[in-house]
Parts: sequence; C-alpha cells; structure tokens
Amino acid sequence: MTAPVPPSPSPVPRPGAIYFLGRVVLRPLFWLLYRPRIVGRDNVPERGPVLLASNHLASLDTVIIPTSAARPVQFLIKSSYFTGSGFLGRFKRWFFTSIGGVPVYRATGRDARAALDAGASILRAGSVFAVFPEGTRSRDGKLHAGHGGAAWMARDTGAAVVPVGLIGTGTVKPLGHLLPGRPRLEVRFGEPLDLADLEGVPDGKARREITERMMAAIARLSGQERSGSVNATSRD
Repeated sequence: MTAPVPPSPSPVPRPGAIYFLGRVVLRPLFWLLYRPRIVGRDNVPERGPVLLASNHLASLDTVIIPTSAARPVQFLIKSSYFTGSGFLGRFKRWFFTSIGGVPVYRATGRDARAALDAGASILRAGSVFAVFPEGTRSRDGKLHAGHGGAAWMARDTGAAVVPVGLIGTGTVKPLGHLLPGRPRLEVRFGEPLDLADLEGVPDGKARREITERMMAAIARLSGQERSGSVNATSRD
C-alpha cells in the first residue's frame, strides 16, 4: 500500500510590496509627527532569525517598531482583522496579509499553537518576528508578566532574542503631535540575550528562565515597574 502523502505546510507569510512602500512613507512621517529617538538599532543582527520581544503600551507599537528597525519585521495581529466582511473587511484582510501579518486568536489550544507555529516558521526562514510577551497592551503603565510563547519560539528556533523597550507610545494623544513641547517617543533595542548557559536545561525550566530574562531586560530598557502578575487590564 502506498503511504499517504503528508499535507504541504502552509506557506510562510512574507511582507509584500505594500509593506516596503509603507516604510518609505511612514518613516519620515513618523519622524515629523513623533520625533522618535531610536537607540541600539545596531543590536539587531543583520542576518539570521531574530525575535524582538517588546513591552506593549498602545496600538502604535505595531507600527513604530517596524519603522524603527533596519530589517523588515513581522507581527502577530488580532484575527478579527482577517475575518471581517464587506469592503472594509476585505481591505483589512488584504492589507494585513500584504504586510506579512500572522493572525492570532484570543484563545488557547489549537489556535494559539497555530499562531506560535506560524511565528516559528518565520524565524526558521531567517526573518525578524516581533512579539509582545505580555499578550496585551498595558493600561496601567506597568510591565506585566510574560507568557511562555515567546520563549517557546526562541527555544524551538534558536533565534537571537533582542529585547525592546518602548517609551511614550502610551501617552500619544490624537493631534497631540501638533502641540508645542510634545514628548519624544523612544525605541530602545537591547543587546541580544545570552542564553548559551541554558543548553541542556530541561525545556520547561529553560522557557521560564528565558521569559524572566526577557522581561527583566525589557524593564531595564523601558524603565517600567514590573507588576509581577499577568496583564488583565486590556483585551487588545
């Protein structure tokens, strides 16, 4: 009997032309509007898989990181942006697919694992993938406990883990960029985490240690107080 042919793996999402066009337009626009100060951009390796692990303060974060990094960056994006109906729904699906977005469902189990697998496939392809280990944005300004998914991807793919600290994105107000004396945003890329000592450590213990090192590095970069608990103040 002939063995069944295994199903072909889903193609790895890739940023399309709209992503690179958007960066060309948004970089100078963001500089004019928000005057972002970018620190440590050279800490992101020029080649190979890189996992950016950042704090999350506002929706703006998913745009300010790709426009600040030297390499193209892909993200997990809420699944609702891929499932809408009508013209607007189709436009969102096209746009977020074009920028290489990976849909993530607010659920555990199969859907959550599928999102992690998609992120890992991007890293295995040698690209840059960004995550918010807190899971959702912080409304109280504190840095909340990290979930284990980012550590799982780092452990599974061997990607370099670069912590990112965002400062000021949570205080941006509509039209606030037009006011005099507006604060500057900061994007701080830290040095890749040294995880060499975790070789041979059991997976569960290694993932917990990677998560702790990740969140500690983010806290140093962002200056945030750590809450010590899972973020339950936001759903987006």
